[in-house]
Order: sequence, then structure tokens, then C-alpha cells
Amino acid sequence: MRPLLRVLVDESHRQAWSTRADVAALMSPANPADSSYVVAAQRLRTAGCSVDAHVSGPITAVTLADVDVLVLPHCSTDEWEATVGEGDPWYADTEIATIENFVRQGGGLVILAETEQAKYGNNLDVIAQRFGVEVVNATVQDPIHRFNDVSTWPLLEFGAAGGSDIFAGVEAACVYRAGYLKVPADSHVFARTSDTAAPALAPVIAGVEAGAGRVAVTADSDFVGDDSIGDLDHARLWQQLVTWTAAGPAAHRAVPCESTITASPAWASLTTAVEELREQQAKDGSVVGDRDVAEQALAEITSALTDLEQVVPHQADYLQACVQDFTRWRDAGLGVPDFLDSLRLFHPELDRRDGVEHVAVFPMYTQNGNPNRQVEAVAIRTVWPEWIAELERTSYDNAAFVPIEFLGFTSGYDTHSAVLFPETVATRETVAFSWGGIFCDREAARFRRVSRAAADRLQLALPPEAEMLLRDQRLAQETFVLWDLVHDRTHSHGDLPFDPFMIKQRMPYWMYALEELRCDLATFRETEKLEQSGVVLAPYVRIGILFDRLFRFPTTGDRVRNYDGLAGQIVFAWLHRRGVIRWTDNTLRVDWRGVQPAMNDLCDEVERLYREGIDRSRLGHWLAAYEFVSALVPPHPQSTWSRGAQELPEEPRAVVDAVLPDEFPLNVFYESLRKALADTVESTRGITGTAA
Repeated sequence: MRPLLRVLVDESHRQAWSTRADVAALMSPANPADSSYVVAAQRLRTAGCSVDAHVSGPITAVTLADVDVLVLPHCSTDEWEATVGEGDPWYADTEIATIENFVRQGGGLVILAETEQAKYGNNLDVIAQRFGVEVVNATVQDPIHRFNDVSTWPLLEFGAAGGSDIFAGVEAACVYRAGYLKVPADSHVFARTSDTAAPALAPVIAGVEAGAGRVAVTADSDFVGDDSIGDLDHARLWQQLVTWTAAGPAAHRAVPCESTITASPAWASLTTAVEELREQQAKDGSVVGDRDVAEQALAEITSALTDLEQVVPHQADYLQACVQDFTRWRDAGLGVPDFLDSLRLFHPELDRRDGVEHVAVFPMYTQNGNPNRQVEAVAIRTVWPEWIAELERTSYDNAAFVPIEFLGFTSGYDTHSAVLFPETVATRETVAFSWGGIFCDREAARFRRVSRAAADRLQLALPPEAEMLLRDQRLAQETFVLWDLVHDRTHSHGDLPFDPFMIKQRMPYWMYALEELRCDLATFRETEKLEQSGVVLAPYVRIGILFDRLFRFPTTGDRVRNYDGLAGQIVFAWLHRRGVIRWTDNTLRVDWRGVQPAMNDLCDEVERLYREGIDRSRLGHWLAAYEFVSALVPPHPQSTWSRGAQELPEEPRAVVDAVLPDEFPLNVFYESLRKALADTVESTRGITGTAA
């Protein structure tokens, strides 16, 4: 897949480190690891970055044209270090100006300085000072908080700063013979020395936001060398430090919005006519308004569909059948429409190519949108990168899954609807389910907007990967495609599987909440295998599941049988009771190291409930599920179900009717958050990836 970040490591200014194993071996024949950043580079590549070395010539705007993050390792004259590169350790004024401009226009910069910085004959400190950071010429010592009993290897005290937490999931880190930093008041001090160090509580790792970009400066370059990066949690710290510099305000990856369909005059004619027709339609799709207006709109629709055959020739059969369905509907008197014939020829799942475009025109309701079967027109583009296609072929077979993005749509999709399903279309008979379209751009866009607002409201310090996911629409879309692929497949696997989208709510709604939760928890756990197999978006799927379940679902929609919201409430309660999340002083804190094992445990509990449900009656299974949910989310005080089986009616339908519309109300945390996010949630109505 495409690189998530493009990292360039400078090795042209007599650096004491190299990302190339052969060069490191020449620099330090007895111990190449003492001069090697090979492991550090590989760590970034495993995380989805491209890593290249700049080996000769000055750093220019051309050098940095396609770079997201520039890394400047410690460099030196030959008097002090064995070095690489033909140049001088002293960066020219023109290079410094180029680097500063690169950052302020949105680039990321990592400066890896050293102890006794002044003696090496380089001017990394001059570059750092362009952003207000001074590398102090000193060597930190700590006789108490130290690694391997070496006083010049002080253990670091760290914390979140400026809404960022580069130490998320990092338990311990140290530096090896480091200087320290003086930083401006508006900087982010990520790590300090301890109170027993000399100097005490001095900044050692800091970040600065400069213009649209970010700069990270460390007072030691050894902690990511091959002989040290395996100590403590240095590898994760290194990865997150680089990611943080790239996750700034300019990290948004634009999603191409050009479309052959929407650029066609036929599309404009089609959507205008559809909107005119919709105004004449009743809830069931029949025309009850001005028949002359409706027939004129129909004539324009069929003409536009014929013209669109030249734009999307692969859809010719469908478009012709659609014209015939419109014509039959008109000739039959414009009663309840029936588009079964054209629906049978609409099969986006048979043409899953990345970037392929389709037109869909049907009388249909839109889930979480317009409940009426009025005519809609939507132009879509399939999102099917090769790495997803390979996963579907080899590991997660789901021939019905079609991730799509909006190119254009009529009023029924100017809503919160993010699906295109065949069963929503008006037809004379029920169609066999063969495909399902998920608008990954809308899912990603509303996830980003709501999660960002929630994090700001809750003062949640975000790991750099989460920051990048919330800023980068393209990354978020591909993350949702992976999430949906694994999640949707899970519905048809395991004990007692069913798909909530395919079954009307004939059960208490907490059963649907548990099914959606089961699939998300299984996906969450599956990301561990995916990550080990080299799927770089696996960690981002975990963030997506966690944030969508915790923040968006419980605060979105009404509270009538809101099963997605209840699934989020269950996750919150489970993590909160285990101390993985804490809400104190109006601030949400997360123990990031504890999230995965806690979610795995919850997955085990839900799967145990399903497995034991095989041996129970249907009502017994519902009651056991109610007991499980109630132990985490207190039911409504007036609930009939909460009083036990003896209080329930005997007739099955009456048992379901006894469920309160909001059987499991929101807790005080969610009442507060829901109110605070109301405007943000509403702003996601009709949102697409290009507007995120």
C-alpha cells in the first residue's frame, strides 16, 4: 500500500549514524550497532513509512518536495566521531532557511542532538533555535532514577502535552549521556529528567508547533541506535516521536474528488429531475402530487440515464433496465414503484476495482436517513486498493462487501445514511442479498469530526497515531474499509451468528447491540494478527473501533432502541470498571497499554454468552444477555425486564414490547458528552470525505 509517511534521514552532513547497514559497518567495524539506525528505520517501515537517506549534496526545496518528515541525526567533525557523508557537519544558511520553510509549510522535523553539543562542530543547535529550542551544552546525571545503574543513563519522567501523548503505551525510557533543552513557554515538554537528576526536571525531549508543521528535538541520539533501541520502550517511543511531527495541522491527505459522472451534464439533469419528482411522491413512492410535473421529470430522468451510458458504459445493461422500470411505472399509473428488474442488474460487487464509478437510481429509503421510498440518485466510486483485495481473496472472504465513497447524491442521502443496500429498494418481491455498499468516506469523515470534538471536550491526550487518523481523511477511509471488511465477515461466523442489517428488530434491541459489539470486539482482537502479518493499518482500526464506540455511537441518534449506542455504553462501562479509562476533573485519561487486554477479555465474555446461548431457549438467551448488559449498564428504574422473568408476559411479541424505548439510559458521563457534542453530530449530516 502507499506509504503512510515519507521519511528522509539526512546522511550528507557527516552524521554519526546511518540507516544503511554497510555504511554503519564501515564507520564502526568492531561494533556496527554503535553507528547504526538500521533498526530504527525498519521500525518505521514496519509501521507503514517509507524511509530514505539523503546521502549527498545540500538540502534544497527539491530534496524535500515529497517528504513528510525530515530527520537530522547527530553529526560531527572526525575529531570526535566516525562519520558518514562527504559534506560538512555545518548546515549552510540556505539549507537552514529551506528546512525552516519546509516545517512552517507543514513538514515534520526531528533533531537528534547530543551531550556536550558544542564540541562536535555542527550547528544542529542553530537549527533548533530557529524554532525557539536551545540545546544546552551539558551532561545529565541521575544517581537514583537511572538505567542499569549508570548515572549518565537517566530514566525519564514523561507526560502528555498540548493534547498529545507520545508516550502512550510506553512504560519506561532513558537517554544515554544526554544534554538537556531550554524551550519556549508554548512548547510541549514530552520528557524531563527526574527530581533527583542534575539538572533536575530539565526538558530532554520537546516538541514545538511552528506554522503548519511540527519540530521534535531530543538531547540524545543514542536511544534509537541499534544497540539501544531494544532497551525499555525506545522503539515505540521513536515511532511515535516521528509520527507526532507528521500529525500536525497540515497532515490532512486530500481525497480526489474528480468524477466522470458528476462532470457530465447528464448528471446535473438527472439530479434536478429526481428532486422535482421526489416532491410529488408519497411515503410508499407513489405519485400523489402533480402528475404532469412527475411525468416531465420522468422524461428528463430517462433521457439523462440514456446519456449516462456513454459515461459509464460498463453499466449499460443496468441503465437500460432502469429506463424500462421508469417507463413501466409511468404506464402503470405511477402507483407504488417496482424496480426489481433493474436492481437485478445492479451488481457493484462484480466489478470491485479501485476507482470504478457507478450510478444508482432507485425508489428507496436510506437507512438512518429518509424512511420513505422516494427516488434517489447517487454516484459512487469503489474504494478497493490492491492490499484490501488481497486480504479479501486470502483471509477475509466477503464477496458481498463493497466499500464506496460519494461522488454525488440527491436529498435522501443529505442525511446520516452511510449505506447502499439492495433491500431498501422498492420491489415486488424480496431480493436475495448479494451485495452491500458502505460509504467509507462518510463513516470516516463523521468519525474524525466527532472524535476530534470529543477529545477536545474531554481534554484527552491523543497518541500520535490517533492524531494522524483524526486529521487524515484518506487514512481514515482506508482504515474503515479494513475495519468493515473484517467486521462484516464476522457476522456470518461463530456461535449464533446473524446480521442485524438483514433481520428486522424482532428481538430486544440489546441483542442487536451485542451482535454489533461481538463483531467489533472480534475485529479488535484480530488486529493483533493483522499487525503481526504486516498490515500497517491494524493499529488504526483499533483506534477507530475504540473512539467510534466510546464517543460517536452513544451520542448520535435518538434513544429509541439505539443498539449501536448501547454497544458503546457497554465498552465504556467495561473499561471504566477496570481502570483502563478514568474520567476525573472533566478529563478523560486512558491507560493505552491496558486497552488491548481489556477489550480481549470483553470479547471472551461476549463469545461465552453466545456459546452458552446455544443450550438455552430463545427467551432464556435474551434473559441471560439482559443480565450481562445490566451488570455493566444499569437499566431504567421503571423497567419490567429488570424485575425478572416472572414479571414478563407469556406471549413472545408482548415480551419484546415490554422493552422500554430507552431500556438502558445514558450515564452522567454520556449525558454531559451528548449535550456538548450535539452541534458537532448534527454538522455531520450529509458530510462526505471532501468536506471533512
